[in-house]
Amino acid sequence: MKVSEILQVKGNILYTITPDQPLVEAAKTMAEKDIGSLVVMEFGDLVGMLTFREVLKALHENDGSVGGGTVRKHMEDHPITVTPDTEVNEVRRIMLEKHARYLPVMNAKTLLGVISFYDVARAVLEAQSFENRMLKAYIRDWPAEAEQPAD
Repeated sequence: MKVSEILQVKGNILYTITPDQPLVEAAKTMAEKDIGSLVVMEFGDLVGMLTFREVLKALHENDGSVGGGTVRKHMEDHPITVTPDTEVNEVRRIMLEKHARYLPVMNAKTLLGVISFYDVARAVLEAQSFENRMLKAYIRDWPAEAEQPAD
């Protein structure tokens, strides 16, 4: 299974923000949309990722307040990306090794979407469930062995 298959199932809703917007605005958008990340775009290019992890760090640094900083100050400015052709097993490895819950999907310089740890887990579970059903159907329809004639 490839990333492109996950994106097809997930749909194409994508939330972005610019790096110069206030962090409080980003946190408000994330809460209202019930999302864990925002892609940071500037002049049509991906320049970073902002996840709930960075928002929580800002809260910690500011004694419970988001503070007056911008997204640029808090974003991950070198996010790990994948392509539509990246295999899901590779995505799982990257997410686990890098502790990345969200990965932008890029085709050259074009942002196609973002996949989350949840999206990957759901896709793998659905694929395994389908395979399990096919194997059970195959076993159920197994041809019976012909009885051997008695001597």
